[in-house]
Amino acid sequence: MVDLVIGSALAGRLALFQKIGAARQHSALLRQFLSLALTLLIAALLVVMVEWIARGELSSVFPYLFSLSRPGFTTVGIIVLAMLTGDAVFGRAHLSLLIVAPLLLVPAFISSQKQNYLSDPLYPSDFLFARQIMELMPVMVRERPWTAVALSIGIIAAAVAVAFFGRYAWRHAARLSQTARVTRLSICLPLAALFVSQMDPTQYSFIREKLRIIPIVWDQKENYSYNGFIIAFSLNLPMADVKSPAGYGSDAIDAIPSRNYGYLSGPREKPDVIMLMSESFWDPTRLSNVSFTPDPMPTIRARQSGYVFSPEFGGMTANVEFEALTGFSNAFLPYGSIPYQQYVRRPMPSLATFFRGEGYAARALHPFSGWFWNRNEVYKAFGFEEFHTEETIPGIEKRGMFASDDSLMKEIMREGDGTDRPFFFFAVTLQGHGPYEANRYAQNTIDVGGNLSDEDRAALATYAQGVREADDSLKMLMDWAEKRNRETIIVLWGDHLPPLGSVYPNTGYMPQQVATRKAPLDVMKREHETPLVVWSSKKGVRKDIGTISPSQLPYQVLKAAGYEHPFYTGFLGRVQKKYNIVDRYQLATRDNQAFPDWARKELDLDPLVRDYRYLQHDAMFGREYGVERFFPSHARLINQGS
Repeated sequence: MVDLVIGSALAGRLALFQKIGAARQHSALLRQFLSLALTLLIAALLVVMVEWIARGELSSVFPYLFSLSRPGFTTVGIIVLAMLTGDAVFGRAHLSLLIVAPLLLVPAFISSQKQNYLSDPLYPSDFLFARQIMELMPVMVRERPWTAVALSIGIIAAAVAVAFFGRYAWRHAARLSQTARVTRLSICLPLAALFVSQMDPTQYSFIREKLRIIPIVWDQKENYSYNGFIIAFSLNLPMADVKSPAGYGSDAIDAIPSRNYGYLSGPREKPDVIMLMSESFWDPTRLSNVSFTPDPMPTIRARQSGYVFSPEFGGMTANVEFEALTGFSNAFLPYGSIPYQQYVRRPMPSLATFFRGEGYAARALHPFSGWFWNRNEVYKAFGFEEFHTEETIPGIEKRGMFASDDSLMKEIMREGDGTDRPFFFFAVTLQGHGPYEANRYAQNTIDVGGNLSDEDRAALATYAQGVREADDSLKMLMDWAEKRNRETIIVLWGDHLPPLGSVYPNTGYMPQQVATRKAPLDVMKREHETPLVVWSSKKGVRKDIGTISPSQLPYQVLKAAGYEHPFYTGFLGRVQKKYNIVDRYQLATRDNQAFPDWARKELDLDPLVRDYRYLQHDAMFGREYGVERFFPSHARLINQGS
């Protein structure tokens, strides 16, 4: 009997302990759930505050946050991951808010202020130019003194508040168990690593697409508007890290030999120079098993000097333009970077400053908006006196969706006829821009033959018609130039191959719809070469140039015009004698010897390539040790304040 009583008592106590344990477990799960819910709420409020500050208005924040077609929820998830990871590191629930909130809110505020003065949002690369940012502060203080006072008080108050709340939270915030910390880290760190791996905007990402993140690198304002400040800033991070090359310094620049061409007066009669970068211009007759009747580019074929090896495919026009105007190379910049958007923050040597130093009028023309690719600011930094856009070019007619090449050529002729002094015009056409929808033109004059699908045939017909009209427009410009007394030099090339989609794999031209980044040299040439014309109204075609990088175009322009220059003909002249292609993925000699992995071997670089990189870094990011010696015209204009 006694044993039964004792057993019953023990069983009762065991049942009681089990109930208490279950209740505690239920309570712990409830606390975990409530803690996660609070973290989610805080993250959502942070997104609202960051976007409100960065955008300067609240009305566009909620459509961003709640639209299923935009990455608002993704942004909230990113902040949740950051906070949970921080809490696990500190061992206290929600303590990471004191770190995460300032790291998000302060850059958002800086971005809003930057947009007030420079119209652009904050880029990661802006931190490379701390001196310029500090130089902007006196302007802000002068124009908004009370804002500056309030900002100073706010910074001090915020620092005090963070210190106070940090101390309070450390003492009173709920401690996380070792199991909770390990669980959070084991879940959050892999997810964070996965997210980071998808943020290279130059590579397609299925996961990024499903998260509704769309890199819009050609228009950073839209990039920040659509993706939000946090994600857009993250998309730009891979482009921000520009390190000084090993060995760079004043001694390294001084050791680079240069010729003094000051004793040369240049040509007896200064020729006019027109550079035309033709949008997506390429020779479609290179396609396999496809015929075009008649030839869509007879003028260019008869006057072709060679090819340009484009560093891009189907887009990223600004990177090709950057090389052609400066003689610098994207190969020395971070993968995926866009100099026009990230790096042109101060006056930079270009063909415009060279020709202005020779007494030329220097103008840029593009029949689209000046904000696109940041050209308004870039052309000022490059030294152009004027930039004419669709807002300032009269009578621009459209062919399909875009301004016609014919209208742009007529504007060039009109401005040329109205300019007394020699001129340097740089123009970027637009008509050839994709997509190549069927029936863009009322009538296609090129018959496309071959075993093609209806969709491919329609796209090719539209593209070929655009090529024909670009060719006709060039002929019109050349006919005008031949009638002029002053010699006129015209340089035309395509910025990249067109985005023709399935046409490429379906015709067997290349295996994918986009070009290969790393392949044997012959494959790379096939997928990156565009036609090049260097022509003089008095001397005819400059022949047998071969295949060159856009960065070699300044050498060809100045040689055709009869000028010598320490960098554009002197240094680039030495480069082109050995290497005609300087590309991030391919360094090639004139006899087609290829070095596909050259960029990874910084310590083993050819001294010529190493010096090339030194000079570019010096002019773009460094102390400008060699500017006066290698870019004398640019140095004079800067000293004159013009």
